[in-house]
Amino acid sequence: MGKLFAVIRREYLERVRNKWFVIVTVFGPVFFAVVMILPAYLSVRGLRDAKVVDLRVVDATGTGLGARVAQRIADPRRGGNPPSGPDAETTTPRQLVRVDTVSAASLAAAESTLVLEVMANRLSGYLILDSATLGNGQARYAGRNASSVGQNEQLETAVRSAVMGMRLENAGVVAANADSITRLRVNVAAVRITDSGKSGSGVGGIIFGGVIAFMLYIAIILYGQAILRGVLEEKTTRVAEVILASVKPDILLAGKVIGVGAVGLTQFGIWIASALFFWGERTRLIGAIVGPSAATAPTGFDFPSIEPFTIVALVLFFIFGYTLYASLFAAVGAMVGTQEEANQAVQPVMMILVFSVIFVQPVMTNPTGRLAEVLSLIPFSAPIIMPLRMTATPVPALIVMASLGGVLVTALGAIWLSARIYRVGLLMYGKRPTLRELWRWVRQS
Repeated sequence: MGKLFAVIRREYLERVRNKWFVIVTVFGPVFFAVVMILPAYLSVRGLRDAKVVDLRVVDATGTGLGARVAQRIADPRRGGNPPSGPDAETTTPRQLVRVDTVSAASLAAAESTLVLEVMANRLSGYLILDSATLGNGQARYAGRNASSVGQNEQLETAVRSAVMGMRLENAGVVAANADSITRLRVNVAAVRITDSGKSGSGVGGIIFGGVIAFMLYIAIILYGQAILRGVLEEKTTRVAEVILASVKPDILLAGKVIGVGAVGLTQFGIWIASALFFWGERTRLIGAIVGPSAATAPTGFDFPSIEPFTIVALVLFFIFGYTLYASLFAAVGAMVGTQEEANQAVQPVMMILVFSVIFVQPVMTNPTGRLAEVLSLIPFSAPIIMPLRMTATPVPALIVMASLGGVLVTALGAIWLSARIYRVGLLMYGKRPTLRELWRWVRQS
C-alpha cells in the first residue's frame, strides 16, 4: 500500500502544482459558462432581433389579409386596425414592407415579376397570400434570405395572427378584442416536484443536468487523455523500465488512475463550491438592492435543490465512469509507441464516449422516455446520461443503484483487462499489436 500511495501522491502533486491546473481551475467556470450559455443567448437574441426588411406582400385573397400581415410585421406587440379591401396598400417605412393586392388570375404573372426583382437585388423577398392561406394557413415566402430562421418565424407569427384575427371577426368578435386575443403570449413557469416537495425551476433542473453531463464528458476526456499521454511518455522515454524495477505494473496503473482522478475531484469540488458561493452572493445582492421578497420570488430560472442521495450518486458516477474510461485510455497508451499511433488506437474508446453525448439533447428533451431509460442503464453511457436524468427528473433509487452497479462491474472488468495489457505492453516496443496478440497478452499475463 505504501508504494500505491507513493504513486498516487506523485501523480496528484505533479498535476496540481502545474500552473495550467491553476489557470484552468480559475477560468474553467467562465469557459463552461461561455460554451453553454453564450451560444444559446446569441441564438435567442438573433431570433429576437431578426428584421423583415424590403419585403413585398402579395395579397391574392381579396380580403385585405396582406394589410393585416404587414401591420403585424411592422409592430407585432401593439394592436391596430389597418385598412382593408382589394385596393389596400400599406408601406411601413421602418421595415419597408409593401402590400400588393392582385387577383388570383394574375398571381402567377405578379410572382414572376417579383422573382426578377429579387434576382436583380431590388427586393429581398416576397410573401404570397392566397386562398390556401385562408383555408389552412399555408403561405409561401421566397427570397435571398429564406434560410433566416428568425425572419421565417416572424413571418409565420404574423400570418398566423392575422388569419386568426380575421376568423374571429368573421365569427362575430369585435375587431379590437380579436386583435388583442391573437397577440396574447402565454408564459408557463415549470416547477419540479419530488418526493420532498417543490425543488426549484424545471428549466433550471434541465439546464443544470445538461451542464453536469457536459462537465462529466469533458472531465473524462481531459483526464483520460492525461493518463494516456503519461503512460506513453513513460514508455517512450524508458522511464517505465526504471519504475517497474520497484513497483508492480498493477500498482502503477492503479496509482495513475486514482491520482489523476483525485485531481479531477479536486477541480470539480472547487468549481462546485465557487458556483454555490456566487449563486448565494447573487441572491444576497438582489435582496440588498431590491428587497428580500424579490430575492426569493420565483423566476424563470431558479437553481434546483439537489438531494444528498443525488449528490452522492453524481460523485460515484464520476468516479466509476472515469475509472472505466481511464483504464481503457491507459491500456491504449501501453499498446502503442508513438503519439500518432495513440491518436488512431484511441478512436474506438472515443467513439463509445461520443455515442453517449450524441443522445444528450434527446434525453434533455424527454428525460422520462424509453431512450433515456435504456441509455441510463448501459454502462458505457450511464455515467453521462443518468446524471442528466437525475437532475432533470426524479429517478427511483433502485434504478439509480442498478445503473451504478452496472458501471461499477464494467469498470472492474475494464481494470482487469487493462491491467493485463498494461503489464505486458508497457515494456513492448515496435509495431502496434494485433487483436490476436492482445488476446495472448491477456491470457498469458
